Amino acid sequence: MQLADFDYPLPDELIAQHPLSSRSASRLLHVASGAQHPIADRQIVDLPGLLKAGDLLVFNDTRVIPARVFGTKPSGGQVEILLERVLDTRRILAQVRASKSLRPDVPVLLPGNAEARLAGRLDDLFKLELSVDALEFFQQYGSLPLPPYIERSPEAADAERYQTVFARELGAVAAPTAGLHFDAALLDRCAAAGIQTAQLTLHVGAGTFQPVRVADVATHRMHAERIHVDESLCDRIAAAKAAGGRVVAIGTTVVRALETAAQDGVLRPFDGDTRIFIYPGYRFRVIDALLTNFHLPQSTLLMLVCAFGGYERVMAAYSHAVAQRYRFFSYGDAMLIEPSPSASNP
Repeated sequence: MQLADFDYPLPDELIAQHPLSSRSASRLLHVASGAQHPIADRQIVDLPGLLKAGDLLVFNDTRVIPARVFGTKPSGGQVEILLERVLDTRRILAQVRASKSLRPDVPVLLPGNAEARLAGRLDDLFKLELSVDALEFFQQYGSLPLPPYIERSPEAADAERYQTVFARELGAVAAPTAGLHFDAALLDRCAAAGIQTAQLTLHVGAGTFQPVRVADVATHRMHAERIHVDESLCDRIAAAKAAGGRVVAIGTTVVRALETAAQDGVLRPFDGDTRIFIYPGYRFRVIDALLTNFHLPQSTLLMLVCAFGGYERVMAAYSHAVAQRYRFFSYGDAMLIEPSPSASNP
């Protein structure tokens, strides 16, 4: 499989720059399994009618950190720090932009009289040691790190709309965007229809926006992200499946967490890092359906969706979405994808 297989033309005006007036106002492209008309244009509010009693929706409850800060070197040079993850109380892993490389003996002067010093490297990321508690510092002085394809500065409304309504575990630097479509009213309608909900945690890293730089996708190495899948979720998934319900992953982060926790063939509690890379040919062990946003061309997330829905089905759905002018990426519309036994991969 080549990187070019996962390209598609996307007009710039279809990249959503702002959220809609309400979370549940998004459109929903339904890619059904075994239907006479497998691609259908719907609304996210139609979701309860597309599921069935006993289905289990699994959400990612990570909460986005205001992860971007700006500092200066003693010489006056500007430094931009984008948090990737917190390593411990004062040490972080970050992306750094500066006119000249950081040196361990030269501090970066930060807001609130804080400092950061270079403590090492990990691939293309920087290990920095702060003079203060890292999480508290970013909470107080950081700004929301909107994705690079949103070509505007963060606004006051983003502080609420770029978090899911169930976000609670602080640690992500990008939102699990499939969850952004759910508000209290939609969740209540799902519950009234007998649809269950559960949560896990995957702290999304800035590496999710990094491009794939190899032509042969199988040689790509994924960035690491922290996940937590607890025993109660494993039990609920087992019970739902035993009763004939489906496990519906709300977003690719949920897929990566669950499939990591089931790598030996059995879903078990898991707490640690994952570098799982899911692309066509992967055999899924846990999920039965996927609700997700539309993803960037040539991205690992598009590869994951193609692995689940089948390359030809998914790329046809993307062509349909472009033609019907769906809104793309983080603040865009959604897809509900059901597997197809006849789906093929390149």
